[in-house]
Amino acid sequence: MADHHEHEEVKSDSLLEKISIKTKVFRIFGREKPVHHVLGGGKPADVLLWRNKKISVTVIGVATAIWVLFELLEYHFLTLTCHLLIFALAVLFLWSNASAFINKSTPNIPQIHIPEEPVLEFASALTLEINRAFAVLKDIASGRDLKKFLSVIAGLWVFSILGSYANFLTLFYIAFVLLHTLPVLYEKYEDQVDSFAEKATAEIKKQYAVFDAKVLSKIPRGPSKDKKKD
Repeated sequence: MADHHEHEEVKSDSLLEKISIKTKVFRIFGREKPVHHVLGGGKPADVLLWRNKKISVTVIGVATAIWVLFELLEYHFLTLTCHLLIFALAVLFLWSNASAFINKSTPNIPQIHIPEEPVLEFASALTLEINRAFAVLKDIASGRDLKKFLSVIAGLWVFSILGSYANFLTLFYIAFVLLHTLPVLYEKYEDQVDSFAEKATAEIKKQYAVFDAKVLSKIPRGPSKDKKKD
């Protein structure tokens, strides 16, 4: 009787495993965690996913104002900086000198000091990422991975086309706005988007397999990484 119950439990566990495998939903980039966690969590993720609408609107508003000033009104960064400093210094100077006549306290100007440690950490992290990028470029140029090479070439070609229609600031602004709109839209409609992405991924893999069999497999490859030197 005990063996029968044990057998039934094994069958039940096996059935549950099969059901969980079948019902496993396809997620973009193999994502298994919530979008908020993928974006790093914390306040930056809250801003990107509009958890605090006031802050998100403010961020988009500031970015739009900067883009309008420098792109549409053709304001120059150095000119704007100098004008803001002139205005701030003039206000503080007049306030400091007029405080004695209007019986107001002088403005409390804070002492600004940039700590050395965060700057060094940022410089170290930036140097590490730049060196990593150079290593990746070297690996791509070695000819070992044709798929990666073609992907990078295609990406650079697309960026070059975009660059011919818009300058860097406009492209940066578009990327910034997309970064603050696409994640929240994806979180809202993730099931529909993932379903479409699953079909698109399957079709791309199918077409790539055909292209690989007819073209890529006939192109000579570079030396393998595992090939030992004589």
